[in-house]
Amino acid sequence: MSSPPIGRRGQLALLGLSTAILLLTAVHVAWPVLAPVVFALFIIALVWPLQSALQRRIPRLLGVVVTVLVVAVVLAAVVTAMTWGFSRAARWLIADAARFQAMYQQAAEWLEGHGFAVTGVFGDLLTPGRMLGTVQAVAARLQTISSFAIVTLVFTILGLLEVDLVAAKLRALPNQTIAGALERAARETAAKLQTYMLVRTVMSLITGALVAGLAAAAGLPLAVEWGVIAFALNYIPFIGPFVATVFPTLFAVAHFGSWETPLALFAGFNAIQFVVGSYLEPRIAGNALSVSPFVVLLAVFLWSFLWGLPGAFIGVPIVIAALTVCAQFDGSRWVATLLAGSSPAKT
Repeated sequence: MSSPPIGRRGQLALLGLSTAILLLTAVHVAWPVLAPVVFALFIIALVWPLQSALQRRIPRLLGVVVTVLVVAVVLAAVVTAMTWGFSRAARWLIADAARFQAMYQQAAEWLEGHGFAVTGVFGDLLTPGRMLGTVQAVAARLQTISSFAIVTLVFTILGLLEVDLVAAKLRALPNQTIAGALERAARETAAKLQTYMLVRTVMSLITGALVAGLAAAAGLPLAVEWGVIAFALNYIPFIGPFVATVFPTLFAVAHFGSWETPLALFAGFNAIQFVVGSYLEPRIAGNALSVSPFVVLLAVFLWSFLWGLPGAFIGVPIVIAALTVCAQFDGSRWVATLLAGSSPAKT
């Protein structure tokens, strides 16, 4: 018996699904080219107020040089702090590898005594050789990020030189309705991304300081390092805060040799993340950055899958920019309204 023919809506749905899959595949394959461009646009949106102020007082090219130097110094400071924190924690981890191995053996024996066979499942992950290999892999990843940053800065320089030209081309479009909508979208996207990064940076600083303070109060080694790691990972929603609480908790288990203090620390770290991320940040950011938590989580995982760690960071800004553009046009405004957070997107 033959199946009934697919209707027009079904054909459109299949066409849309196929197009989406092909587009995501292309984005994934072309990430070495697309990712630096996207990050460059993101940086341009953040630093354009500085560049605009500079080029009113000094030649534009000199203003671009100053702006790029500021960006490079800020990025270098953040990367240096992250490398210092992670490298210190990694050295401590390798030094205490034997203790982690002994803890694993005790846990494995207890589980096997209760009918759970886990021997050999995780034990090789805790050997010094495997830990050293992990550290080396992280170091190689940092080198890749350095190359990525250089390419991104090149695109940033070229983009800063052409912002005014692109704006003039937009204003010269025959269809002034579309031109006006695109110009408003660009301005609003830049303003929202600036607000997003300012709020995220302030919240990350608060989170890092509180995590370091709690770790120091509990007597956990590397308290400042854990604070720096919490600060850096807080820029990645959901995944970053979770990792920033799990790692120091595992170190606390090895250091204190019991479960009471590590559990208290784990609860305290999560309380900090919850209060800062779920209470303070939404109230400071306001409705301008209101995005559905489901959409935020989807963006983080989707772009992590497509572009790795850079995608996890840039996923939410991409969503903010896309919803801002959608809100400017009647045909797509429903998308911005549907995917907004507690209050609909306003134009």
